[in-house]
Amino acid sequence: MQANLSFEQAPAISVPFRFLLSAPWFGGAAGLLAAYAGEQAIVTRWSPVALALTHLLVVGLMLQAMTGALLQFVPVAAGGNVWRPRWVAGFVHPAITVAALTLVAGLLTGTPVLLRLSAAVFLVAIGVLVLVVGTALLRTPARGATIRALRLALAGLSVTVLLGVSLAEGLAGGHSWPLVDIANLHAAWGLGAWALTLLVGVSYFVVPMFQLTPPYPERFARVLPPTLLAVVTAWSLLAIGVGRATWIWLVGLGLGAAYGGVTLALQQRRRRRVADPTYWFFRTAMICLAAIFVSGLFSAVVPALGESPRMAWWLGVLALPGVFVSAINGMTYKVVPFLNWLHLQRLMGLGGMPPNMREMIPERAMWWQAALHFIAIALLLAATFWPWLVTAAGLAFSASCIWLGINLGRAARVYCRVRDRIALAEPSHVP
Repeated sequence: MQANLSFEQAPAISVPFRFLLSAPWFGGAAGLLAAYAGEQAIVTRWSPVALALTHLLVVGLMLQAMTGALLQFVPVAAGGNVWRPRWVAGFVHPAITVAALTLVAGLLTGTPVLLRLSAAVFLVAIGVLVLVVGTALLRTPARGATIRALRLALAGLSVTVLLGVSLAEGLAGGHSWPLVDIANLHAAWGLGAWALTLLVGVSYFVVPMFQLTPPYPERFARVLPPTLLAVVTAWSLLAIGVGRATWIWLVGLGLGAAYGGVTLALQQRRRRRVADPTYWFFRTAMICLAAIFVSGLFSAVVPALGESPRMAWWLGVLALPGVFVSAINGMTYKVVPFLNWLHLQRLMGLGGMPPNMREMIPERAMWWQAALHFIAIALLLAATFWPWLVTAAGLAFSASCIWLGINLGRAARVYCRVRDRIALAEPSHVP
């Protein structure tokens, strides 16, 4: 199922780091905005505050982290030759940063020029990313479930951005298409066909490699990503033609829950029984996937519940902070120290001894940040029933994201300190 890891093809450490180190600060901003808005954040999913909160997470935190993961993962795990990764990262990173900030400002103020500007920048930046990474994935000789998942995820990202551009133009007054329907399609493609499919594909490697579990069952791994894309496509066509496609929506949620269940079962069979914070981050993400499916069933049985703005908040918290932010926390805590160690080992040569990965980020700091993240999720979910908790929940979530950013920054400083020490000792070894 898996391709061989090609560490010699790893891009410069600055390529993934610029994305991974930027991502948490968007989460910090989202938490502060929620705390400032208070109960207004939960009134309706269509309010400017709710839309801004959502996009700080999905195009700020998530897109940054997932882009960094792609640019690192495709050359190493998929064997893809990414064209000029430093140039691509140097262009895409500031572009999506500016586009995310411009979009949030446009949503909060309703300024058409900001919405149109963000849409144009996103279209160019993601177009470059999809072209470069997609070409690498199409040309790689590697085969397997991971490669197919990454290709499908890029297709999902492309559709997501096109729908987002259409929404931005509609909000700016450029057309009179049904914005609510387009927004629902945008969310389905963004969360199902892009984010979840990418998470599935990356976890095929990351979970067995870092958590020492058995590999995912081959048939399940092969079938899940294309089935997810097929379900999102079928739901989209029915939603446009018929208006309601609840049963297909539930099938999609069930696929996510199945992936979560398989991952939880694999974690129970891991070879290393010690449970570190990254284990609990990923476990929380999988539990939230199951909770989304159960919540979807309740919404289908009780239609009034499904139409409630509070259900939209509940599902949004489970999906964004619960599933994706938790998984990103867990993955970055493994990936960043590992990249430090890998690149320092290269600089030192065979006789060198880089700092231990546990020294990059103290486990105690990870545990405290993880505890705050879990408390924030609990408070955000509780705010569904007691909206006055939104302020405390937002502050807790902001603090957890900022703490993550500080911890990752600490690991980056360790790398820079050791790299500079190597350069002073043997200047010819460091470019």
